[in-house]
Amino acid sequence: MGADLEKHLSRKSTQKDHLPPEKYPLSDLDNNLVGWDSQDDAANPRNFPTKRKAILLGLVSAMTCVTALASTIFAPGIPLVNADFNNSSQLLGSFAVSVFILGFAIGPLFISPLSEIYGRYIVLNTANVFFCAFTLGCALGPNLGGLIGMRFLAGVGGSACLTIGTGVIADMFVAAQRGKAVAVYSMGILFGPILGPICGGFIAQRAGWRWDMWTVLIVGCLLTAALFVFNRETYHAVLLQRKTLRLRKELNRPDLQNILTFDKDAAALTPFRILQTGITRPLKMLTRSPIVLFCSLYMSFLFGLLFLLFTTITPVFIETYGWDPEMTGLAYLGIGLGNFLGIGFVAKTSDATIIRLAKKNKGVYEPEMRLPLCVFFGLLIPISLFWYGWTTQNHTHWLLPIASLIPFGFGLMGIFAPLQTYMIDCFPAFAASAIAGLTALRCLFGALLPLAGPTMYQALGLGWGNSVLGFLAVAFIPVPALLFRFGKRVRERWALVL
Repeated sequence: MGADLEKHLSRKSTQKDHLPPEKYPLSDLDNNLVGWDSQDDAANPRNFPTKRKAILLGLVSAMTCVTALASTIFAPGIPLVNADFNNSSQLLGSFAVSVFILGFAIGPLFISPLSEIYGRYIVLNTANVFFCAFTLGCALGPNLGGLIGMRFLAGVGGSACLTIGTGVIADMFVAAQRGKAVAVYSMGILFGPILGPICGGFIAQRAGWRWDMWTVLIVGCLLTAALFVFNRETYHAVLLQRKTLRLRKELNRPDLQNILTFDKDAAALTPFRILQTGITRPLKMLTRSPIVLFCSLYMSFLFGLLFLLFTTITPVFIETYGWDPEMTGLAYLGIGLGNFLGIGFVAKTSDATIIRLAKKNKGVYEPEMRLPLCVFFGLLIPISLFWYGWTTQNHTHWLLPIASLIPFGFGLMGIFAPLQTYMIDCFPAFAASAIAGLTALRCLFGALLPLAGPTMYQALGLGWGNSVLGFLAVAFIPVPALLFRFGKRVRERWALVL
């Protein structure tokens, strides 16, 4: 179904809206179908001016960065929150950080299908307002229970950019341009959690932990306002449905059908049925497509590791190295530098690699061409975990554990961006749903895995605790290689009918 829709999105038709119906040349309209006027139709988001694409991609990426930043900006201030609310439970303190990610896991399951009913514009902007409203609630939280509840709801609203952002990229960019676009977008997803603790430590120590939330609220409101002004609808099916309704009225032809949805049953076109189908679609893709399942498991494991580090780096550097809470944010610079180097490498090589491999394949592009370098990036993850674990276990100079996290950040970006682009290329018509399933599982790991961290490190120590995680990371290294070798065969054998 996804491949058919992709063909519909690029097919050339010649109808002209200003001509009477009897003067239309042979086109989709003669078959009662409404599509784009031509491959160069200005209404097609893939033909938007480069400047508009850049502004929209930049704003969505920036808002994604802010919502991701909100997930971790709280981490360095947790000792202050515990003191404020008389909380002695380390588990509950960690949950106040990771519950935001639990909201990230729940939100995409219904935000994604809503965007496929009503369009990206209204759903994305409404969710951003929801995020800002409950971030305000976090800043005013009267007790720890209320704070945790507000953090969860803010996470639900903040998840919109995580799932709809990739859909916007699929809407606006052809396959040969998506690698660089996803690299830019991924900066927000992965740099936000890094910037959070760096900013949060200084803000919490100097102005109080509530100002962590006030800062997020101010920036979030500014970006939400900018998206209301500069955002445009990009979802092809919704744009063509609007055009279909307009032509039905203008041409007095109630039989006209949207070319992207004409083959669906009438019952399936009702909003309730579409929403019902859309909510279950990410779960179906997770359970019925080995590609979605294995990509999601790998990325979820890595995301869980990232948030496990976020919730444990602060106490490690306070207890082992005697740092003040405001300084612990600097310990995340290793991951940040690794991410920066990784994103630069991916942006430079991703699209160039698929163009080169497509030429070798007689000009035929396959989504699996995104994956060859992922094996190299995967090797960096366990190396980083072994290095970090034993340097902190042995109380080496603080510079060594920070440096040990550079390969982790580099490898994380080198796996995250290609696998996410691969998912978009495999399921272009349902990119938002594919990423929703991936995001839900990824964020579930991100919310729950850190809760096991304190117990694991207490039992095994930092050295063996991180080594166990490193051995698990080794087990995932072959996943991209297997998908590169057998992915096409798997896609054909387990083709999804959604």
